Amino acid sequence: MITTDIKLSKCQIDEIVKICASFNNQSGELINILHKTQGHFGYLPKEVQEVIARQLDIPVSKVYGVVTFYSFFTMKPKGKHPISVCMGTACYVRGAEDVVEELKKQLNIKVGEATPDGKFSLDTLRCVGACGLAPVMTIGEKVYGHVDASKVKEMLDTFE
Repeated sequence: MITTDIKLSKCQIDEIVKICASFNNQSGELINILHKTQGHFGYLPKEVQEVIARQLDIPVSKVYGVVTFYSFFTMKPKGKHPISVCMGTACYVRGAEDVVEELKKQLNIKVGEATPDGKFSLDTLRCVGACGLAPVMTIGEKVYGHVDASKVKEMLDTFE
């Protein structure tokens, strides 16, 4: 098995400690702490979760449980341009699966991965709330509606 453990620098650990302290190291603030920490680091690898658990004096399993329960949190780094394809019913029946397959082909990655250059990452989600525009995908904060698999390459080419 290949491990992908990361080593946190003293500066990174100090930043996590500072974030926890800004919420008075209260375990009831775990979601807020995770949100702010992910905003700083971009993701929440197990090493970051361990520091948070230590600071809040709670089990790492509790931190991990929250990170894996909420879809907003991620344990893997996202690309510079994170892509999410809606797989809700309206999007699915209008071709979202074809869009995902084309993205996987064009980016040469699987759902949940990032490109080796860190430019893109690919995920799916349950609902964007724009069913009238189905199929829908987001790239960063921008929502794209009526996405057609045949136009995916053209869309990707507009990003540096």
